[in-house]
Amino acid sequence: MSTIAVIGEAVADAILQPPATTSGELTLRVLPGGGPVNTAVALGRLGTPTQFLGRLAGGQLGLLLRGHLAESGVDLSASVVANQPPTLAITAVGPDGQAAYDFYLSGTADWYWTDGELAAWQPGDVVAIHAASLALTQPPGATLIEGVLARMRPHTTVSIDPNVRTSIVAPQFYRQAIWRWARLAHILRLSQDDLDVMLPGLPPDEASARLHDAGTALVVITRGRDGAYASLQGQPVSVPAHDVDLVDTVGAGDTFTAGLLHRLHALGALARPITALTINDLTDAMRFASTAAAITCQRHGADPPWAHEFAR
Repeated sequence: MSTIAVIGEAVADAILQPPATTSGELTLRVLPGGGPVNTAVALGRLGTPTQFLGRLAGGQLGLLLRGHLAESGVDLSASVVANQPPTLAITAVGPDGQAAYDFYLSGTADWYWTDGELAAWQPGDVVAIHAASLALTQPPGATLIEGVLARMRPHTTVSIDPNVRTSIVAPQFYRQAIWRWARLAHILRLSQDDLDVMLPGLPPDEASARLHDAGTALVVITRGRDGAYASLQGQPVSVPAHDVDLVDTVGAGDTFTAGLLHRLHALGALARPITALTINDLTDAMRFASTAAAITCQRHGADPPWAHEFAR
């Protein structure tokens, strides 16, 4: 079966544990994370053959990240053993389940791709490549990743999730980069927060129209409790959010993206031009993705569902 490749960062996600600190210390629970890792793990757990292209650090945190990916069925043969330390995020989950992040990424492994490392990758039967998050913004690797996407675009479905982090990257960067990414991507997944930063003031339909004009065939906008909206070359689809007992939103958007790609892959849509996708198949994929994200929202941290959980 054909494979989906995911390229991007692998982050040690240190989640602040309650109660709030009162004695001069923080209690942290360290979990594997990073948007691209979450998406790759979710794809692997759903049963889609998945490769992860990452620069994975050594040490205990590197072992944690590698083990998490491998145990979820993700192929790591295209990943690089890096000499730099891993990226760290300290995550605080608020009373509303929303997560806030402090990132420590100076000099860390994820951003230092070389031409030689990427040239060594043999895509083989890769039918789609998904790129996401901070790896698209941090030099020197970001430019090289965009080069890979540009080379693959004529014969491979390209998916991009910007996963905007304005605490690290200036909004103006995203407002310029979105047009490059729209030219590269067949599928572009944005959260409502992403949209508000990159195309401020535009409603989803108008924003989608502009992104279609730039080159993206399928724009998907996830809107939390308001569900998800998609535009396929101007044809709109909306699906409601599930009513869940929210634990936190960590990894929910990444899982939505994985659920969408998994279902499109199962329908054979990634092996064809995205413009050939039917509205019925898109609606089916959106509903599946919404269910996958809802399961993740009911668990602590980025813990995407396995395929057998959908049979219940």
